[in-house]
Amino acid sequence: TVEVVDSIKKLMPTFRAQLPASVDLNVLYDRSISIRDSVQDVKFTLFLALCLVILVIFLFLRNLSATIIPSLALPISIVGTFAVMYLLDYSLDNLSLMALTLSVGFVVDDAIVMLENIVRHMERGEGVREAALKGSRQIGFTIVSMTLSLAAVFIPVLFMGGILGRLLHEFAVTIGAAILVSGFVSLSLTPMLCSRFLRRHRAEKHGRLFNAFERLHEAMLGAYDWSLQQVLHHRLATMVTLGVLVIATGYVFVTIPKGFLPSEDTGLIFAFTEASQGISFDAMVQHQQALAEIIRQDPNVESFMSLVAGAAGNTGRIPMRLKPRSQRRLSADEVIEELRPKLTTVPGIQVFLQNPPPIRIGGQLTKSQYQYTLQSPDTGELYRYAPIFQAELHELPGFQDVTSDLQLKNPQVNVEIDRDKAAALGVTAHQVEDALYTAYGSRQISTIYAPNNQYRVIMELEPQYQMDPSALSMLYIRSSSGSLVPLNTVARLTRTLGPLSVNHLGQLPSVTISFNLKPGVSLGEAVEIVNTVARATLPSTISTSFQGAAKAFESSMHGLGLLLAMAILVIYIVLGILYESFIHPLTILSGLPSAGVGALLTLMIFRMDLNIYAFVGVIMLVGIVKKNAIMMIDFALEAQRREGKSAADAIYEGCLVRFRPIMMTTMSALMGTLPIALGFGAGGESRRPLGLAVVGGLLFSQVVTLYLTPVFYTYMEAFQGRLANWSSSRRSAADERVPTPELAEEEKLEPIIAGRDVR
Repeated sequence: TVEVVDSIKKLMPTFRAQLPASVDLNVLYDRSISIRDSVQDVKFTLFLALCLVILVIFLFLRNLSATIIPSLALPISIVGTFAVMYLLDYSLDNLSLMALTLSVGFVVDDAIVMLENIVRHMERGEGVREAALKGSRQIGFTIVSMTLSLAAVFIPVLFMGGILGRLLHEFAVTIGAAILVSGFVSLSLTPMLCSRFLRRHRAEKHGRLFNAFERLHEAMLGAYDWSLQQVLHHRLATMVTLGVLVIATGYVFVTIPKGFLPSEDTGLIFAFTEASQGISFDAMVQHQQALAEIIRQDPNVESFMSLVAGAAGNTGRIPMRLKPRSQRRLSADEVIEELRPKLTTVPGIQVFLQNPPPIRIGGQLTKSQYQYTLQSPDTGELYRYAPIFQAELHELPGFQDVTSDLQLKNPQVNVEIDRDKAAALGVTAHQVEDALYTAYGSRQISTIYAPNNQYRVIMELEPQYQMDPSALSMLYIRSSSGSLVPLNTVARLTRTLGPLSVNHLGQLPSVTISFNLKPGVSLGEAVEIVNTVARATLPSTISTSFQGAAKAFESSMHGLGLLLAMAILVIYIVLGILYESFIHPLTILSGLPSAGVGALLTLMIFRMDLNIYAFVGVIMLVGIVKKNAIMMIDFALEAQRREGKSAADAIYEGCLVRFRPIMMTTMSALMGTLPIALGFGAGGESRRPLGLAVVGGLLFSQVVTLYLTPVFYTYMEAFQGRLANWSSSRRSAADERVPTPELAEEEKLEPIIAGRDVR
């Protein structure tokens, strides 16, 4: 888009040079401006997230060389992702940049876990090279598990169809590539850099800042140690908490308001106008000019254009370009709310204001944003019930700008031919139609060719007669005998009201009701209300359906739950393959309910819908939250295998040893997502739900999983032990019941041999 706009702008001076001095050429509608601003702000968000993540690493490790090593994983992962995007011919747009921004928070996780484990070995007194080898060998499987399971979250997205699949495909590929590249960097580059550049701390060089953070870390670890022991002694209460979280997740997911694409300030506002049916062009122009004068006085509007459009003649448009966001105090939605009461003061015309969506999805270009279509082969029934349904929606408190494309009060003149008189006078119906077309149909009768141009010759009545229905009586029709016959001699002229047009959808007569939603009303709530009103108001012979964004929302809502379930299933399969177990993946995924509750409650606290971007954040949480469990469980399994510890002792030690990397990875993910959650800059309000979902889910799940995962692990280990004992006992019982082949053969041969001896 930006490249095309730039090429057009280069041609603008050439166009202006060819225009007369009295004509100026300006750009009114330019989406590239908002795209540039949004991309620029996402770049800044990416840089800010990078700085915050590096700061987190430094505060935890308090060592410059140790901070630089995992920080190098960030630019290398991003550069590697750019290479993948280039090979796939992707462009650098809002979705891909948002994917990179989100990846900043957790692509460094693998490098942090690797570095922290190597540093821990060095703190035990091992040499740098030895610590790098042992630490990387010990933690390698953990990093592979974290990387593959996180990347696997986005596999179902790649196979999604519809508008949702097209929107998220590039996002999923970009973020998946960043994850895989970061995993490779952590397994290869990070251990090498550690062996070359890490140095042991010297006690005499520790400053106040180092000692302060060290005391803080020790205090946090001590508090966690004590609280973890208490939780492990009250395991049943913890499992009850897990059950409550599962129920709460389902309840909040069902009750939270749901939306589709969030509103975004693109710097553009569309005003659609509609006057009374049958209004003259001059009167319509006067109404438009009155509206334009009000808009001209608004300090937030930079430029606009007023035009009377549409075949009906009673509709118009006023596209407005707002001043840059830094030069106005109100957002586009706030400008609309400020303009709406002012524009309603103009009598004789209705105004419908729209903040155009960042991505227009199908549907018709209607006066309001959302469309609901009624269809029936019986136009009489359709036209009778459509106004009733429209009136019902208009009375609902959450709806505004309710209108339709049904216009039945257009003044018209019916020409009814008296066929007996016409036949007697030698006039046919075709001749009557031809005369009417010549008078009112702008018939082209000739073309005048000039040296540099050509001009069409149009035959029609003079304007003062076109607007006067009585002029029909002045028309004459040439009969077959060549004489002129007055139209009113062979036809009866009656004035009535009728439809401006008969709209169709899918070859059936249709009426489209369009509406906007008031602030605070979600699209999900509106869809349920509209369907309820339709069932109560309309007969079964009238079929109904949403169009455009509302239709895409309906279809996507059915697929989002399946997408989440598929993401969890794919992670379970990947973890099951990696751990060769059906039990351990369940333990790793036990923290998902807490993440879901945290994300959804955060959205509700900030009064935001669960829209597409927020749901992407929930999908990401599925991959991020399980990292804590993987780090704890890997250590516990290793301790059980090598040291023969019990499940409770192994997971207890694993929680304490992995406490620092868990805190580091969680804080880095939070810092990487925090700029998105703050929602500043162009387009920041649309990205904010995603950031809030991730931040809220991480904060809540971080606290819960530190206690829930070890308790769940002990229960699952006990269950696995009982299952193994039951399986071995069944095998032993089966072995006792089945005789060996040698004994069976002897039992068959002995009677025969004994018989022979007797004889």
